[in-house]
Amino acid sequence: MKGKRLLMIPGPIEFTDEVLGEMSKPTLSHVDPQFIEEFGQALERMRAVWLAPHGQPFAIAGSGTLAMEFAVANITEPDDNVLIVHTGYFSDRMAEIFRLHGANVDIVPGAVGDLPEVEAVRAQLEAKKYKTLSITHVDTSTGVRADVKHLAAAARETGTLTVVDGVCAVAGEELRMEEWGVDIALTASQKAVGVPPGLALLVANEKALDAFKARRTSVRAYYCDWQYWLPVMQAYEARKSAYFGTPAVNLVRALNVSLGQILTEGMDFRFRRHTLNARAFRAGLSAIGLKYVPVREDLYANTLTAAYYPEGVDAGVLPRIAEEGVVLAGGLYPSIKTKYFRIGHMGMSDTSEILATLGAIERGLAKSGYAFDAGAAVAAAQSLYKKS
Repeated sequence: MKGKRLLMIPGPIEFTDEVLGEMSKPTLSHVDPQFIEEFGQALERMRAVWLAPHGQPFAIAGSGTLAMEFAVANITEPDDNVLIVHTGYFSDRMAEIFRLHGANVDIVPGAVGDLPEVEAVRAQLEAKKYKTLSITHVDTSTGVRADVKHLAAAARETGTLTVVDGVCAVAGEELRMEEWGVDIALTASQKAVGVPPGLALLVANEKALDAFKARRTSVRAYYCDWQYWLPVMQAYEARKSAYFGTPAVNLVRALNVSLGQILTEGMDFRFRRHTLNARAFRAGLSAIGLKYVPVREDLYANTLTAAYYPEGVDAGVLPRIAEEGVVLAGGLYPSIKTKYFRIGHMGMSDTSEILATLGAIERGLAKSGYAFDAGAAVAAAQSLYKKS
């Protein structure tokens, strides 16, 4: 499309033509047989994408923050002990939500760009009885990726529920929910799932549902209460209509299309593609001297990159990059907000978008007076792709 700029932020992302086409269709009634079928398919496909064949999917109108509260509100009661693995801004947000719902929150701290070692988390879980361990899979503010597999294993050893904030991870980062013993995994539609903003998506396993059913107190959020939403999800999956709140019909139909595309690609291939694109992108940035917020390579996310501005360059480079046809995001983590920027590369992002983004970054940096070997970023990424 002439004049269109490539949206390479950590969400919303670029969407496929088929998903956008589905969004543009006339809105159906939420009790229309066609919509009932499509909603049922979408719920079934969520299980496959989450790799949670026995999980209970939920898809409700709302943002990623709602998905976070949708998880917390239903498994948390006053004075529950909750442990947060700190990786950035959204770990702090999760802590605030747990506190709002009456939990006693402890945080295993991590320095900016780092996260606590698994053994440190395990030690804390063994030292005190916690109901829930909260993990941000990829913190959108720092680009730090947590070791969900081993953190969830530590939680299982102590009988602790595991909640994974996968807003910037699900359908891009490897997550094997059932195999790894994750009890709740949540996301938002506008990230790697590949649907415009407006859906809060969550899958809960039987252990999480049992914790909800065993509550001694009422859920402190009317809209979030699973007692109202669970029958709705079960009904649509059984190809029947049910009502609590009107579903976001066009978004659900688009979700069904996107999930179908994801499963056609295959989850293992999709995980590898995101890993390759992330490696190629960072090979390009490294070739022109940029450094990253995550302090070690094993912490680098595959869905986004958080990179420091090079010496002599500040956020003024972002409008210059936008002039070159690519929109990027500024910093978010308070203590370093003005020192770095963020690039999303998830969902439908492919080789051409990675190379186009690197080219735009090169041109924007050049206009900002930064000295480097012109073309080095694109060449380094291409070299990595050729070797893969």
